[in-house]
Amino acid sequence: MPRPLARRVTVLALALAAALPAAAETRLPDDALEQAAVLRDRGLAGSAAYGIVESLTTEVGPRMAGTEADARAVAWARAKFEELGFDRVRVEPVTFPVWHRGHEQARILGDHAQPLLITALGGSVGTGGQPLEAEVVRFDSLDALMAADAASVRGKIAFIDGRMERFRDGRGYGPAVGARSNGATEAARRGARAVLIRSIGTDSDRLPHTGMMRYAEGVTQIPAAALSVPDAEQLTRVLERDRSARVRLDIDAETRGEYTSHNVIGEIVGSERPEEVVLIGGHLDSWDLGTGAVDDASGVGITMAAGKLIASLPERPRRTVRVVAFANEEQGLLGARAYARAHADAIAQHVIGAESDFGAGRIYALRGNVEPEARKALAQIAEVLTPLGIAYEGEGGGPGPDIGPMAARGMAWAQLAQDGTDYFDLHHTANDTLDKVDAEALDQQAAAYAVFAYLAAEAEGDFGSAPKSAGEED
Repeated sequence: MPRPLARRVTVLALALAAALPAAAETRLPDDALEQAAVLRDRGLAGSAAYGIVESLTTEVGPRMAGTEADARAVAWARAKFEELGFDRVRVEPVTFPVWHRGHEQARILGDHAQPLLITALGGSVGTGGQPLEAEVVRFDSLDALMAADAASVRGKIAFIDGRMERFRDGRGYGPAVGARSNGATEAARRGARAVLIRSIGTDSDRLPHTGMMRYAEGVTQIPAAALSVPDAEQLTRVLERDRSARVRLDIDAETRGEYTSHNVIGEIVGSERPEEVVLIGGHLDSWDLGTGAVDDASGVGITMAAGKLIASLPERPRRTVRVVAFANEEQGLLGARAYARAHADAIAQHVIGAESDFGAGRIYALRGNVEPEARKALAQIAEVLTPLGIAYEGEGGGPGPDIGPMAARGMAWAQLAQDGTDYFDLHHTANDTLDKVDAEALDQQAAAYAVFAYLAAEAEGDFGSAPKSAGEED
């Protein structure tokens, strides 16, 4: 297009945009605000959340994706939605490769011989049916490994000893987790025979943290495991005394076959616009080391309990409140991605979404990514949440892992930010058990999610959900 014509088109487009009326402001009816306050107080006085978490972690226990317990968890979730009084319950299939963990052992050899406590990282290969022995070379971080001369790594076990920092919002996780995700690939590129990482966690317990890792295409797949934090520090001290110290690894792990699990969906059907959806949820699967009480039975319990509170009202909200117990979040957001594909043509009908997947700590802030005309409504929701100790923060935050794939396609999202100060003490460890969960904290969160979902479902106007083009998706 010639440049003068392009200018005329641009000017015309700007003029047309200026002539269009501003989008109507999203409004929360007064009676809905009053009802939400009642809902809040009822939830805070005692919700079903703790009982749901207790039921899942006791009756099913750990429920790693692709295991027999995964199937029992799906059956449990369907039955629980029905028991709680949801109007509709259904499942949607999610198919994925199955990763299997067998035995896992590590030991320092030689003058300082002693065992090390490890756990294989999700997706790792094993040591080939027999132990692997090699010298260990230590790096302070993944970046330090990537900067190393390959000759210093070749034939050895690379040990990445990066420390994760503790923050209430968990922002120390991002800088640390690259060692888990990419450490094996980067070590293999430099000729390492295996990789050990300091657990991605903030605790000092002798319990290693598992979590998913990935291999890059075309790079040799080597075993990858995490050391508990005390064992990582012990290995560092041994290496200070003997730079040629050797470690024996014996790991049985493999990916084999495919499995079909399910996203489990419960709905409180809207009275006026049932096709429009407010989406909340958590993920149903867990790792195999603990019972997944904090990650993420708590999220499932909180959002199921919020739905039950809404279902107990005399009248249904205008829109549908949909609670999803997502499949296989831990091994790559596979349930969330399947949901986003299945509902790709209904982005605009998903009015807003929020998820609970950051433990069992109390909510301290409401944030959101909504259009300008909906910001006042989000602030009004926050006003109802104020007695719960929740502040409104107009910016920041993120949609969360299972909401992310829908947000990337254009769905508006909110974040009910949980206090995660201690979350990474427990995350992906054998210590993730029911005794770490406080019932009153769950009640605060269930009350908050009930208020949020109810008011979003009652809102006059929307929050800005609209499909993005493929090039715009995150």
